[in-house]
Amino acid sequence: MELQCSALLFDLDGVLVDSRAVVERTWRRWAHRHHLDPEPILRIAHGRRVRDSLREVFPSLAVDAEVDWLDAAEMEDVDGLAIVPGAKEFLASVPRDRWAIVTSCGQALAELRLGAAQLPTPKVLVVAEDVKNGKPAPDGYQLGAQRLGYDPRACLVFEDAPAGLAAGRAAGARVIGLTTTHVADALAGAEAFIADFTGVRLRAEGASFVVELPARVD
Repeated sequence: MELQCSALLFDLDGVLVDSRAVVERTWRRWAHRHHLDPEPILRIAHGRRVRDSLREVFPSLAVDAEVDWLDAAEMEDVDGLAIVPGAKEFLASVPRDRWAIVTSCGQALAELRLGAAQLPTPKVLVVAEDVKNGKPAPDGYQLGAQRLGYDPRACLVFEDAPAGLAAGRAAGARVIGLTTTHVADALAGAEAFIADFTGVRLRAEGASFVVELPARVD
């Protein structure tokens, strides 16, 4: 499959960096502190800002102190962080002024995880603090496209979570779903699915790019 675009927008966790173990471990530790069942929040936490996940599942606990504890816990835990296969090679094929990262984590955590995976920090990095409304709202992807100088409708988004996929589509972009965190059936609306970036290729075509994808996975 081939998809044409002018620029590429990437989520971070689950797309470029495999941080699932850290994210879930942190939420389980937090839930244990409060004698809560972690499963309800684990079902929605991937791809969302910490505060937004708390507000949805445990609104009475969505306070600054809880967010600070969760953020600090993730900053101290790099065990198991790994690059998503093929991500480094694929990013190296994209001109630096044509791709951005749009993540639900904060600036410091994004930089920590990029460093742990030995990935470059892009010229455009949109983090939790940059937008009023987090995913599934389109704000982050709209801002990422704007900072690159392109209409979101000319961009291709890579996402692994339902909230992020909804955000990309709401911004007007087409979205490729990565099945690193969720199965394909949970990523409704994706143009295509990939397991990782192995076999994904980019070629220039005039002022645009064509992204070549391997066969679909389920």
